[in-house]
Amino acid sequence: MFSSLLCVDDVEKKALPLLPKQVRDYYQGGADDEATLKRNKSAYKKFLIRPKCLEDVSHIRTSQSFKMGKFHFEVPCPVGIAPSAFHRMAHDEGEKATAKAAGRAKTIMILSSLSTTSMEDVAKASQDAILWFQLYVYRDKTVTKRLIERAFENGYKAIVLTVDAPIFGRRREDSRNAFQLPPHLQFANFSEVQEKLAQMPDVTTGTSGLWQYAKNLFDESINWKDLKWLVETSPLPVVVKGVMRGDDAVRAVESGAAGVIVSNHGGRQLDFAPSTVEVLPEVMAAVSGRVPVFVDGGVRSGNDVFKAMALGAQMVFVGRPVLWGLTVGGSEGVSHVLDILKSELEYTMKLSGHTSIEEVQQSKNLVVPSSYFLSKL
Repeated sequence: MFSSLLCVDDVEKKALPLLPKQVRDYYQGGADDEATLKRNKSAYKKFLIRPKCLEDVSHIRTSQSFKMGKFHFEVPCPVGIAPSAFHRMAHDEGEKATAKAAGRAKTIMILSSLSTTSMEDVAKASQDAILWFQLYVYRDKTVTKRLIERAFENGYKAIVLTVDAPIFGRRREDSRNAFQLPPHLQFANFSEVQEKLAQMPDVTTGTSGLWQYAKNLFDESINWKDLKWLVETSPLPVVVKGVMRGDDAVRAVESGAAGVIVSNHGGRQLDFAPSTVEVLPEVMAAVSGRVPVFVDGGVRSGNDVFKAMALGAQMVFVGRPVLWGLTVGGSEGVSHVLDILKSELEYTMKLSGHTSIEEVQQSKNLVVPSSYFLSKL
């Protein structure tokens, strides 16, 4: 079934015609002119790899490990699944299928607050997956607190606070389509709390039901005090997702964050922001090893994964590629995408003369911007 799908782009091309227009536009779209969306992918191509030769690469290891608070995490490959909403629009088994694939890969899956499968049902389906829970802060803090409690009760190992979405960005296609969840789906994590939190409001052409939902319910006043409150409230380590500056990374660590994800929300929030891989070196330097730093956005190949590791990231998280795999083949399709990325990473490691992620991260000037060579002329 997947033999002709040799790279993530192949999977995407196979997936897109299978999706209804409204769903396809929702998954693909970015904010405003989609400059940040495009930059996330194109920026990786501007970094070059300086390979070493005559290194014994007959045996390599792609495994990665790190600590956050009292938890020690180890994954066979430094590729995890980023939080993205509404997996059941891609495949009826939705987030359960994604969790099964994460379990087979023994990697981290970050479940979105806005999932179409409850966190309890995802946990039951997850097998060997490592589950983290992504959190938006609602105006009603009791809602937020109950989500944290449920995540802890169901074996999730971290809370991932999204900090770049006090409101949702303007996604033009969603507004043109008057985006709504299909009638048989809802925000599954809220049906036990308040029915109004489980449903999108009705909208007409010119706005998005999801945008209106966030406008009505998300806390636009979220600030550093809220992060400190969350760290004090949560029995799980808190990872801050959406950091795009070194000084904000420092402040997150000082506020008690156990990890940082360099993220611009897949280009769906502020347009004309830098790409995440461009920002990664600044954040790495600012954090200076105090907590793990992760990155998402624009990763489409194992070569990209390698570059992110060489620039210091502990792991990358992928979002849209998982949705393409889910669309094409459910859980097996997601596994195929993860297998592609792992295989491509192995090739890049061998051809660059490196046998472990640790070696990649310790190799000086292994990955450089293309301007590096102009400076040598």
